[in-house]
Amino acid sequence: MTQQPRRFLRIKQVTQLVGYQRSAIYAKIHTGDFPKPYPLGARAVAWLNEDIDAWISSRISAAGGAK
Repeated sequence: MTQQPRRFLRIKQVTQLVGYQRSAIYAKIHTGDFPKPYPLGARAVAWLNEDIDAWISSRISAAGGAK
């Protein structure tokens, strides 16, 4: 299995990957149910692709799916 290179994902990419709207993502961050973003600058944040992939895998496992 090849390892993906680390890369930052912006909110638009994250919403497309996880199927949640921006407001739902930030609500889940507030409750601790979603990975926190990394600050990139004064007004920019992004998520690591591996954090989002791990979160997706955890949702699949929680639902009883295989991976």
